[in-house]
Amino acid sequence: MKRAAALVCVCAAVASTVYLFTPARPAQPTAGVQTTQPGLTAPTQKELAQKIVASAENGTLNWRSAYAYVEDIGDGQGYTAGLIGFCTGTHDLLTLVERYTRDHPGNALARYLPALRRVDGTASHAGLDPGFPAAWRAESRVPAFRAAQDVERDRVYFGPAVHRGRVDGLGALGQFIYYDALVFHGPGAGPTSFDGIRARAMRQARTPAQGGKETDYLDAFLDARRRAMLTRHPGIDTSRVDTTQRRFLNEGNLGLRPPLRWQVYGETYRVP
Repeated sequence: MKRAAALVCVCAAVASTVYLFTPARPAQPTAGVQTTQPGLTAPTQKELAQKIVASAENGTLNWRSAYAYVEDIGDGQGYTAGLIGFCTGTHDLLTLVERYTRDHPGNALARYLPALRRVDGTASHAGLDPGFPAAWRAESRVPAFRAAQDVERDRVYFGPAVHRGRVDGLGALGQFIYYDALVFHGPGAGPTSFDGIRARAMRQARTPAQGGKETDYLDAFLDARRRAMLTRHPGIDTSRVDTTQRRFLNEGNLGLRPPLRWQVYGETYRVP
């Protein structure tokens, strides 16, 4: 899959190690701030967002094909699995399996919960090999587990990103830019985590909710995002920013409306 093949490209949760210490909390609206229309929450826009993220995370527009994905890509985060890159080393995979098991005891992954708790925050496979990957793939054929992955994606990444975007007065493109950043960098206030990137951008430009120009603020955010990527992973391919999100911004497509064309990791993608 593209996630493993993209050299220094990392999984969705790689930079979300901070999540182990700082669970995501939706930002609270500022008094008197007029938020935008739903934007990315419209069904067609949400579907489009998943496709663009999947082009960077899995090298495909078919984001649903990633439910059964599981692999150690050698990034120090243990196993990476599922549609948004949950990792055994970054707490989000453990949380997913715990929540799923509460509702569906006796599932194929439940037996691995003790091991998942022990390896949480590490790259270790202790207690997971050799059966965990096969168990993940098997459980991913169960509709309830695919639905659980959707719910956890929305709870930790999509929902908070859209909420913050609306509070900041951003339209669909800005909300997507936040979503991709939260997927890649994870929640938290550190300089290379989502809220740290947002804070840096806000020091450079005002958000639309603060009376600033949307394009100027998003330009500042992408600058801060790119800097954070290179700080955490020197030499990383930043095309998911440079030739994807920056391209949409330069085209003035603040509504993230098709047709879209972009490049990521040397591949060209189109949505008519």
